[in-house]
Amino acid sequence: MQIVDHLLRVKGSHVYSVAPTDFVLRAIEIMADHHLGALLVMNQGILLGIVSERDYARKVILQNRSSHDTPVSEIMTSPTVTVTPRDTVHHCMQLMTEGRFRHLPVVDSGRVVGILSIGDLVKAVMEEQTAQIEQLERYIAG
Repeated sequence: MQIVDHLLRVKGSHVYSVAPTDFVLRAIEIMADHHLGALLVMNQGILLGIVSERDYARKVILQNRSSHDTPVSEIMTSPTVTVTPRDTVHHCMQLMTEGRFRHLPVVDSGRVVGILSIGDLVKAVMEEQTAQIEQLERYIAG
């Protein structure tokens, strides 16, 4: 079973974030520019929460609030569930399935070192299953 550290080495560890005082419009612009579904909310390197497209839809659009003057801190999800680089892909998928969220910050010794999406995890599982199938086919073929 793969661990988070392996995924981050392949994917990269760049993280996009906003400050809690940034307005929601800024967060949405960053997500759109970089094709992201969520951003970390950080203050001086400290993870405070996460803001997602779902947060925007439910806490801004459906409540008829303004993206221009609503601070991210008012719609972010906090506290945020996190994992470490030593956690397994299986554990991450379990957390996401049970918690019904799609983005998972990776924290090591109190410092954010990456973020995983459900897509990253599904891709890792598919690659692992493909490798196992190929190995079994080689074994059967002799």
